[in-house]
Amino acid sequence: MNEQKKSSNVVWHQATVTRKRREAANGHHSVILWFTGLSGAGKSTLAHAVEERLHQLGARTFVFDGDNVRHGLCSDLGFSDADRQENIRRIGEMSKLIIEAGVIALTAFISPFRADRDRVRALADDGDFIEVYCCASVDECESRDVKGLYARARSGEIKAFTGISSPYEEPENPELVVDTGSLPLDECVEQVLVYLREAGVIGNSEK
Repeated sequence: MNEQKKSSNVVWHQATVTRKRREAANGHHSVILWFTGLSGAGKSTLAHAVEERLHQLGARTFVFDGDNVRHGLCSDLGFSDADRQENIRRIGEMSKLIIEAGVIALTAFISPFRADRDRVRALADDGDFIEVYCCASVDECESRDVKGLYARARSGEIKAFTGISSPYEEPENPELVVDTGSLPLDECVEQVLVYLREAGVIGNSEK
């Protein structure tokens, strides 16, 4: 989508309550946890399960779920390449604001194109964007597809469906690869938490 020229009257207001102060009050660092993968790979399930564990630890979190966002913020967008790009751009900008608030942002979007994910990464400072590749084969995702989307895509009813008639570009250097296609949910959650502890996002003493 074409970028609109910004008004010269729009200036960034620097708040006195900084991200660093908010993080200190929350007791943890804020990051973007970007869960990406095929439809049915378990992105939303994993993101919400990780959020539940983080919440139990007292962390401040918020999940941007692909379906939920399209009910409101992105309800005007379809599934063309341009609309997918704009969908991810909006979520990237929202996630950037969320981490400025000192909150851990978890996003669950197919986000099939590397360029779109890289643009979101570029919005964040080093270490603020953690790409989590939810790895599951098309066959596995199709076998657990309760919405019947894959069948509709194979019949031609749904056009440009990722993994069937539209490509999914796997992350080349994600911070974390989680085998959501075969591992139990608890193990997948623990992998993410271990990474967050090792990266210093949450305290090593938290269990």
